[in-house]
Amino acid sequence: MNADKPQRFFDGHNDLLLNLWLHHGANPAEAFFAGLAPGHLDYPRMGRGGFAGGLFAVFVPPAAYLAQMRKRASAAVATQSDPLAITTAQIAILHQLAQGSAGRARLCGSTDEIEYCLRHNVLAMVLHIEGAQALDPDLLLLDQFYQQGLRSIGPFWNEQNQFGAGVTGDFPGSPDSGPGMTPAGKALIHACNQKKILIDLSHMNEKAFWQTAELSDAPLVATHSNAHALCPQPRNLTDGQLAAIAASDGLVGVNFGTAFVRADGKREGDTPITDIVTHLCYLMDRVGEDRVGFGSDFDGVNVPNALGDVAGMPLLLEAMARAGINDALREKLAWRNWLRVLKRTWS
Repeated sequence: MNADKPQRFFDGHNDLLLNLWLHHGANPAEAFFAGLAPGHLDYPRMGRGGFAGGLFAVFVPPAAYLAQMRKRASAAVATQSDPLAITTAQIAILHQLAQGSAGRARLCGSTDEIEYCLRHNVLAMVLHIEGAQALDPDLLLLDQFYQQGLRSIGPFWNEQNQFGAGVTGDFPGSPDSGPGMTPAGKALIHACNQKKILIDLSHMNEKAFWQTAELSDAPLVATHSNAHALCPQPRNLTDGQLAAIAASDGLVGVNFGTAFVRADGKREGDTPITDIVTHLCYLMDRVGEDRVGFGSDFDGVNVPNALGDVAGMPLLLEAMARAGINDALREKLAWRNWLRVLKRTWS
């Protein structure tokens, strides 16, 4: 593998916008293109790691997390708690990255735009919402967010909102952790189908997962989840759930978080990169080699020290090669599979 030109990849999930909102709100684009610390992602390291694009999450932190972050957060967010205001601010940051990029980054709303970016070495950014608590139950804001670029949404994070309950629980645990969706949540699934918005299953509890599988006519996609059989975190996917994703011709984006790859569920930096490869291989065995990709969760989880940050991605690709994953299959896992499922969902 040529270290001077790393293999490009498309990523199903990251929390860069949260990092920028918390710590670099005054001039997020300048900070992003110059380089960030701390964090896993910035433009220079994306280039070194082959990050070609991905789904950029807008995430409203729970009140307890915000309280912990007050001392380190920028003055502009130190007292902010309204979900709609936080969501709007992070969407604005994504637009600022595109507008301040001098052509180096683009907000994409179609696979044609992503493919253009891949051909021209432009960072492809897709707007994703993780946790829909900022939306009104009547979904009047959904159209507004769609016009601003929204193409993917996870109705829940771990906590309950007006659309239902996310998956919760300690390790080891079952994804069957509580009630599923409310009537408003079911209406959100239908609305996303109508607007061709990808529905992310990654933070759904098992009841909500199966409700979505029954209601949705789109491919089932978990943007950043792993195999429960290998790591029994409640948020990882059971073999039954994986079978449903395969039947729908969907996709699983593998999470790089140590707590989601280690058999013991620990958040330990000495986790080997090969643990990520083990999940990739297991998932391919269950859902097929066309239905697995990356969903790093960069800036949202602890990743193996050996990977470090996005600049370490060539090390993961090398580990995949050593595991017998050939060039063509690595390309599928790195970006082609994401393009396939996005085209099916958005077309």
